[in-house]
Amino acid sequence: MSKKLLINPGFLLICTAIIALIPTLDSRIRESVIEAAVDATSKYTIPMSENWTVVSVTDGDTIIVGQGNKRKKIRFCGIDAVEKQQNLGSQAKSYLRALIDKGNGTVTITPIEQDRYGRTVAEVFVQPRSGTPGYQSEEEIFLNGEMVRAGFAQHYTRYSGNCPNKGVIEH
Repeated sequence: MSKKLLINPGFLLICTAIIALIPTLDSRIRESVIEAAVDATSKYTIPMSENWTVVSVTDGDTIIVGQGNKRKKIRFCGIDAVEKQQNLGSQAKSYLRALIDKGNGTVTITPIEQDRYGRTVAEVFVQPRSGTPGYQSEEEIFLNGEMVRAGFAQHYTRYSGNCPNKGVIEH
C-alpha cells in the first residue's frame, strides 16, 4: 500500500471509525463487515498495491504492465497527458520512460477502478534505485503527480475524485 495513502488523514479517520465500531456491531453485521474488508470484489474493499513489471510505455499516462503471463493496461488516475501525435507527445512518453527507468523496471500499482475501455485506472509509483540523484532512500516517485509537475500532463478534475493522492496532482 502506498505510504502516501497510509498517512492520508481521511483514510486514517475512516479506518479508525471502522475499527472503533466493529465491537459494537451485531455479530452477523460484524462478520459481514470483516468479510467485505477482505473480499477483493466488494465495493468496500480498499485497493491493495501490487508490484508489476513495465512491459511498455504507451504514452504519457498509459503503460502496459505484466506479472508472468498476465498483462494489464494501466491508465494513470486523475491526469491527462498529451497524446503521442500532439506537440510534446513523444517527449511526454520519453519522460515517463525515464522516470520508470529510475527504478528497476518495476512499478507499484494502486488500482482505483476500471474505465469504460477495460483499462485499470490506478496511481502508479516507482521506487528509485539506491543512489538515484535527487531522491532519498525509501522515497517513492508518484508518477501521476510527477507528469503534471513536469508539464507533460494536466490534472483531469473530472476523473480524479477517486484518486487517493489527488491533492498532489491538483497543484
